[in-house]
Amino acid sequence: MTGSISKPASDYQWFEFSGDPAMADGWAHHGVAVTADGRVVTFAPSGDEVVIFDADGHRLDSWTTGLTEGHCISLSRDGAAEHIWIADPGTKMVTDSPGTYSAFTPNDHGRVAKFDLTGQLVLELPLPDHPAYRTGRFAPTSVVADATGEGGRGNVWVGDGYGASLVHLYGPDGTYLKTLPEEFDCPHGLIIDRRRDEPELYVADRENQRLQVFDLDGGFRRICGEELLRRPSAFAVSGENLIIAELEARLAVLDVDDQLVGYIGADDDAVSRPGWPNAISADGLTVRPPLDSGRFNSPHGVAAARDGRIIVAEWLIGGRVNRLTPQDG
Repeated sequence: MTGSISKPASDYQWFEFSGDPAMADGWAHHGVAVTADGRVVTFAPSGDEVVIFDADGHRLDSWTTGLTEGHCISLSRDGAAEHIWIADPGTKMVTDSPGTYSAFTPNDHGRVAKFDLTGQLVLELPLPDHPAYRTGRFAPTSVVADATGEGGRGNVWVGDGYGASLVHLYGPDGTYLKTLPEEFDCPHGLIIDRRRDEPELYVADRENQRLQVFDLDGGFRRICGEELLRRPSAFAVSGENLIIAELEARLAVLDVDDQLVGYIGADDDAVSRPGWPNAISADGLTVRPPLDSGRFNSPHGVAAARDGRIIVAEWLIGGRVNRLTPQDG
């Protein structure tokens, strides 16, 4: 099944957020989240800015972070307040000259930071006390808090997808607690799923093309999604469904029993195009690819609003943020 999912959400109206031409040369590699009141939080393709939009794509606010990349963005509700968590792997593709890019890595390790919605830094997690980082880099790709406002304990889970391929647990005060013993190959995305009576931690085990599921103490539960997914990268929950951003040009939808509902916006040919996720010009330069409305190029971050809208951030020069609104019929 490609291009749509079965009812009750079989059709979507697609809407593309307007871009900022001054940032069009930035190679976006970011996440996206939606606040309780429907604001969309993402990261600028260039620079180190968090950018906040309304649901119709109008820019409301932006502020600098001091980070290299807003690779994963998640929200936590602590009491009455919402906070933004950002996983920064510490590397970003930057322009050397028009049409050429290289990796910019300013520090030895990446960072995980918590901000309030005005941009004030609240907490930064320390480097995990793990032997992997005596010689290797900490390059976190995902972070999710077991938010107290959702009935959680305030612990924080971090996936080091681009470094040692480990998943770490921190306490509410930022103290490193432990590392899961299971093996991953790029634990790229995390979510705490509360659709069942007992919440669970889902890990997008990206390069193993599957999901691993744990209880919130880190006990292994199950593996799912095998032979259904292609490079799962991020999660959102929409009603009873789990929405999965698959880097290779589609969204996957699983039900509460981890069974496939279907796919959204699949472009099965995207990855085979020269220069993907971008394109190669006639003179050999890396350029932004042509994009189709209604088909994805490279979903990297995904979020769901309370009204059923799905927000998707894509990995490519200039980025692309789409809003999908369920249609009746």
